[in-house]
Amino acid sequence: MIRVADHPTGRLPDAWRACVGTGRFDLALRQDYQESLALVQREIGFRHIRGHGLLSDGAGVYQPYEYQDSQRVRYGFSYVDQVIDAYLSLGIAPFVELGFMPSQLAAGDQTVFWWRGNVTPPRSWREWGELVRATVAHLVDRYGIEQVRHWPIEVWNEPNLHNFWRDADPDAYHRLYEVAAHAVKEVDASLQVGGPAISPGSDEWLARFGEFVVDRGAPIDFVSRHAYSSGPPQHEPFGVRQTLAPAASLLEQFAQPREALRGTPLAELPVHITEFNSSYRPDNPIHDTAFHAAYLAPVVAGGGDLVDSFSYWTFCDVFEEIGVPTSIFHGGFGLLTHRQIKKPTYHLYAFLARMGEQILARGEEHLVTRDGAGRVTVLAWAPVEVTGEQPTGRHELRLSVPVAPAVPRRAFGDPDPPQVSPSAFVVRSSVSERQGNAWAAWCDMGCPRSPSSRQLEVLREAAEPARSHRRAPIVAGRVELELTLEPHEVTLVELEAVVEETPPWQLPRPAGVPAATDGPSAEQEVA
Repeated sequence: MIRVADHPTGRLPDAWRACVGTGRFDLALRQDYQESLALVQREIGFRHIRGHGLLSDGAGVYQPYEYQDSQRVRYGFSYVDQVIDAYLSLGIAPFVELGFMPSQLAAGDQTVFWWRGNVTPPRSWREWGELVRATVAHLVDRYGIEQVRHWPIEVWNEPNLHNFWRDADPDAYHRLYEVAAHAVKEVDASLQVGGPAISPGSDEWLARFGEFVVDRGAPIDFVSRHAYSSGPPQHEPFGVRQTLAPAASLLEQFAQPREALRGTPLAELPVHITEFNSSYRPDNPIHDTAFHAAYLAPVVAGGGDLVDSFSYWTFCDVFEEIGVPTSIFHGGFGLLTHRQIKKPTYHLYAFLARMGEQILARGEEHLVTRDGAGRVTVLAWAPVEVTGEQPTGRHELRLSVPVAPAVPRRAFGDPDPPQVSPSAFVVRSSVSERQGNAWAAWCDMGCPRSPSSRQLEVLREAAEPARSHRRAPIVAGRVELELTLEPHEVTLVELEAVVEETPPWQLPRPAGVPAATDGPSAEQEVA
């Protein structure tokens, strides 16, 4: 039995909800996208959202033209305004990523993804700076500096990879960053700008980038990188398989920027993990499974101790990098599928959103918190074996949790409050291989690629966590919990002292005690 402390040991960082990832910028114009984001915001509530393509051709910002024998540029922000207006109406703000290069400004024709984001430097550094300055100035003019100064502005995406930056050339990226960072600060010095948004595997890039910005005096307000834990892809039709490192490797990657910058002028800057997940592929079946939720649980519960934010990649499957998905479940990054079917990892985040801010206990497979009203929450998860092929057996967890008894209330007109034993209302919500697992239900259906309306409703119902409730005695200020977790289960237990308002005549009676009556019996009336 683990005895949970009665006094907080610290506050739970909310770095897990500071940001979430999204597909390319102009996908936010779609109805399914906005409906999915509205659901996520109602039940989880992220503060920022980050994705690619703000400056790519699909958003229509950079529009050169010729007039009176001279080349000029007009900037168009119609799509930008529609997307950001929609974000703000849902209570989420952009984490601005400056990329990719507009094709008519680009120095080359190398692109990434099926929608052809250009990943080459600008043909004119002056025009690149003007584009950044115009875009940021528009955001400030439209939304106000008081708001936009809280929107981090990140320069590019994974420039250490050949796919995302021509030749993965650090010197060219450094110039791209320097020009962009100065352009941002020319709009307003209080705006936040940073980078280099590197992918795992090239940690020397960060040290070299740090040396550059210090030597050049380039503006920098935060450092960013990405974290993934999967190996090289083994391709199969419409999907991949990958090996997986233990979840602890993600936390090690979270810690890497501060370790790399220790002793440098950048050591105290905020660190943002602007993408993280298990696999970096949008077609890996792991993303749809209960295993995934249990695998990521210790990362989501503990990552805030290491960084200022870590952004799950992504909030929904309205996401197109390798093409339009051919099936509703296809291994997409999202917490939600198309059409708002919740995946088990969605519930991991929704559970954490219901937890309190005071940490009472932490362990390898549990987190216990309390909120300001005294409600205690326990998040627990089953340990996983990283291949996912041999689920571990049932996992037992026994906790002694402090719950202050409520004072019984005297009902109006009653001379005395009801005399009852102090107790807690206990609600448990769980997802596992067979509970709250729409992917398992979809497999049982025969994996329909385009489910019917009825099948969609069944899948949404199957995606809801299994819920149970009971009343538990509070003994000496504590409730004893005995939790049995199924393979790959993630569970949330909420405990709240019962405020007794039950009329005395409806309270449970000890065995053998006859029911009380409010008046004479029928036999007495006849007599």
